[in-house]
This record gives sequence, C-alpha cells and structure tokens, in this order.
Amino acid sequence: MRAWKGSICLAAVVLSAGGSSQADASQEDLLSAFARDVASFGVAREGLKRAADFARSRPEILKPDPGQPLLSREKKLILWNTWSNILAAQAALDAIRREWHERTLAKGRHERDLAFSINHAAFLAGYRFGLELIALTDANPSLDTILNEPVPELGLPKGTFDRYKARYLNTALATEFSALRVLDRMVVRTSPVLKTAISEDTAYIWNMGKGVGPVLTAKEALATVKKIGFSAWFPVQKNVSEWMGDTKVRRRNAHLISEEQMTQARSRLQPGDILFERHEWYLSNVGLPGFWTHAAFYVGTPEERRALFDEPQVRAWVRSQGAADGDVETLLKTRYPKAYATSLTSQEQGHAPRILEAISEGVAFTTLERTGASDSLAVIRPRLAPREKAQAIVRAFHYSGRPYDFNFDFATDASLVCSELIYKAYEPGEGMEGLHFPLTEVVGRKVSTPNDMVRQFDEQAGTAAAQADFVLFLDGFEKERRAVESTQEQMRSSWKRPNWHILIQAPPQEAVSSAPGVPSQP
Repeated sequence: MRAWKGSICLAAVVLSAGGSSQADASQEDLLSAFARDVASFGVAREGLKRAADFARSRPEILKPDPGQPLLSREKKLILWNTWSNILAAQAALDAIRREWHERTLAKGRHERDLAFSINHAAFLAGYRFGLELIALTDANPSLDTILNEPVPELGLPKGTFDRYKARYLNTALATEFSALRVLDRMVVRTSPVLKTAISEDTAYIWNMGKGVGPVLTAKEALATVKKIGFSAWFPVQKNVSEWMGDTKVRRRNAHLISEEQMTQARSRLQPGDILFERHEWYLSNVGLPGFWTHAAFYVGTPEERRALFDEPQVRAWVRSQGAADGDVETLLKTRYPKAYATSLTSQEQGHAPRILEAISEGVAFTTLERTGASDSLAVIRPRLAPREKAQAIVRAFHYSGRPYDFNFDFATDASLVCSELIYKAYEPGEGMEGLHFPLTEVVGRKVSTPNDMVRQFDEQAGTAAAQADFVLFLDGFEKERRAVESTQEQMRSSWKRPNWHILIQAPPQEAVSSAPGVPSQP
C-alpha cells in the first residue's frame, strides 16, 4: 500500500542546514532528498518495531503448545503476513543505504554528515530488529520450517528465514558496528529522528552482547566501512538490491505508464471506479504485503457525476439527504463546502482533480494524471446501482482532509490508509448494499489491503458472488520501459505476483479483448 506519493512533507523532519541562509538549488535538493528518506526510514523502522511488539503479544503463535504442536492455517497466514512485512521493511532500509552510499564520500562536509547519519541509522535499525526478531523465534524451532516456506502471493521465496539469520547472526556485523560507532563520533547529526533511533538501537545491540567488535582507530574504521560497510542486501535474489537501486536512480520521476495511455484511460472511467496501482522502486511499497500497494477512488468531475447520477433513484436519495433539487453536486457543496471547493481547483498543468485517495499528505483530491503516473494500473467497476455509487462518493468526501494512517488501523476513522478509504466508502449499511471486502490480520490489525481486494475480484469473477467488473489493466514491463494494455485474465492473476515480479516477467501480452461493454483501446 503506497504510504505516500510525491515528496514527504518537510515538517516531518527537523533539519538544520547550516552555512548560508539561502541554499542553492543543489542544497535544496539534498535537504529534500534527506527529509524524504528520513521519513521513509522512520516508516520502515516503525514497521519493524511494530512487528516485534506484535510477536511478543502473540505467544500462542511463537511458542509451541504441547497439546497442539502444529499451527493452524489461519495462524500461519498471520505469521507469513508479518514475515513479509519484516522483509519489506528490511529491504527498504537497505535501499536507503544504497541510495546514500556515494554521498558518504562527498567532498562537502555537510553532505557527508547527512549521508553517514542516515546510513548509520539504517544499519543499526536493521541489525537491532534483526537480532530481536530472531531471538523471539528461538522458543519454537518449528518456526524455521514455516518461515522458510515459499509463499509466492506474499513475495516469499523458499529459504528467506535462513538467509535472514545468516545475515544478522554474522560476526562480521560486529566489526561493521564498531567501525560505524568510531566514525559516528566525528559526525554532526542534524536530525532528531536519526539521533534518537541511533541511540536506542545502539543500546539494544550492546545489551544483546552483539556490539563487541575490534577496537579501531578512525583510519581503520574508515577503511573497514569502505570495504564492507553500507552494503545493500535483499532477501530474495543475489544482486537484486543493487539493480533496484540503480534502476530507481535511472528512472527517478519517470513511470512506465505514459501520458497518452492515461489520456486514453480517462475516457473509459466512471465515478465510483476503484483504481489499483503499483509503483516500482519506491520505499513507499513498505507497509502491507502484496503486489498491489495502493488503491484510489475515482470520483470524477461534476460533469461526469451529473452524467451518471441524473436518474430518478439518485435524485430521490439526494432529496432525502436534504438537497431539494436532487442534484448530487448541491448535496456535496452544501454538506462539505471546503472539500467541494478543493475538488474543483485545477492542479498541475491545469488538470482537473478526479481522484480521492489517502496519501502521505492525508485524504486528498488529486488528478488522474498524477495518480496514474505509475508502473502498473488496474481498474474495476462495482456492480452497484448509480444511487449506491453516489452514496459512496458522498461518504468519501466526508473523509477529505483527514490524515494518513501510518498505523494501518481500520478500527478508527480519525486517519485513513488508501484501501481503508475504499472500504469505508463502500461499506454496507445506511440503506446501501455496498461491497464486502476481505479483512486480513497484519501485525495485529485487521485490514483490507489493495492486494486482497484484487485477490477477491479474481476469486469472484464469473460467479454469482462477483461484486465488480473489469475495466482495464495497464501492465508495466521494466525491461521494455513501457506499460501495455493487458487482459482481464492477467489482471486477475496479478495479485499472486511477488514483489520482484518485474525481474522475472515474460514478454508482454497485448490485450486482445476487454470485458463486455468496455471498449478496447489499440
């Protein structure tokens, strides 16, 4: 699930730039990148902390029960979901280190200090929680077998736990720990977030007895770090992390789906449609398991809504809500004047907002051109009457402006995550049949993930239980640097893809037909 889109709000991290009061463009870029990745670091580290806290709170999963030695399928799924999140968070920390590796050798002292601080913090967080999580599994030897099982739909290949233990129980890490600690004494840290994390994680590693490495001089420490430090690692495949980092740099601010494809897609969408997105090489893919990491709600423009909702049942429902003219636009404008005004305000390049989605800035109106600037995109259309879609859109407007829920907690409405907005907009009740989405337990919280929603669409397709129809699927192909329109069958199976799917995918299959009633694009 995409936890943010675009730049992270700089208020999330307090920085002291130092030097001149008017930084040049390169200095501003440096600070912006640093703020973005410190925020990414915070999300990844918090994910690991939450996983450790959850593991401690569920002894019935981690500790063997003599009377019932085998874990149920339900408990295994909980364990696998948690394990998938742990690996994603660890991979995110590695990606941060690779992103800042070259900057640790920069000529400018300030840039070196920033790079070293975030590298050091990412190393410590990975090491600390790696040791902590391994220790929590020691009481149940059968967990080795379960966590080493392949679970393709969650992106878990065979043997991940063995690799994980080999990494964090490696005595060479104590040497790296000592070297980084020596160099850290010469660094000026400007981020309170990193300072606190470094202090806490260092103390934990010492208490575990894993921080005892050789005594090094500053010169020896620097040589050690240059030789073995800041190495990226990924639990799936050799050299994937290196390739991932290089590609992310090469393709920064570029996407596989073209503007032309988004223009063509726009004419095929209707208010009430649900969008699923995949952005490769983004740390924001950390948070919830699965290939599809973000969901968005197509609310359309006033003209599009009037075209769909100008019918008797909708008008009758709108009148029952207090808008005498029966116009959905009047109801939205009267009930949510601030949100409605925002929904009419043109954004980048004059594009009209058509999307309501939960992103890092909160539940916000965005353009299709912005949210669709992704690497893979799928759209489904709920099999609901226009009145229910109108009701769902009114509900969605109610949540506009609320903060993003980094805790992924569906139990509260104070803040929302992307799929939670869809879930609550279409939740049955208040005279609405709505949509029934599956709930999965992830790190102790019941959530409905974008990937779960696509999985449900696949399982229900062609049956009486089907709740939605296929609209389109733009499938990204990294090696060809493009996205192609693909088939309903390909979209249905996409939820099974591992997170490294683009590294192993076959050549593209162009769509030859679309769902009934939905015109195909060339």
